Amino acid sequence: VQLQASGGGLVQAGGSLRLSCANSGRPFGDYAVGWFRQAPGKEREFVAFRRPTGQTDYVDSVKGRFTISRDSAMNTVHLQMNNLKPEDTAVYYCVAGRPIWSSKKNSQSYGYWGPGTLVTVSS
Repeated sequence: VQLQASGGGLVQAGGSLRLSCANSGRPFGDYAVGWFRQAPGKEREFVAFRRPTGQTDYVDSVKGRFTISRDSAMNTVHLQMNNLKPEDTAVYYCVAGRPIWSSKKNSQSYGYWGPGTLVTVSS
């Protein structure tokens, strides 16, 4: 699994962005996929998670605004981000691995990380 995220940029509050994470290695198969983010001066934070079965989970602050999806044919993961807020400003990282449900928010549960993509939301 080799991940490369794209789609970050500068957007005004209330706007939308769609992050993509292309996997150029072995197909995701039975790997779970997810997104983390790290804002300036803050610790890395879990954002979204998707099991191979399609079950998803999100950090409370993005529920109803962000949607994680997986395109198996394209071996790509997306994060659709709507109604963006300045507090969403961060570097976003896509991840893959086999965490158990209870550890999905732990960054150490994922063996594969892509380089981050910067999202900046202006007020």
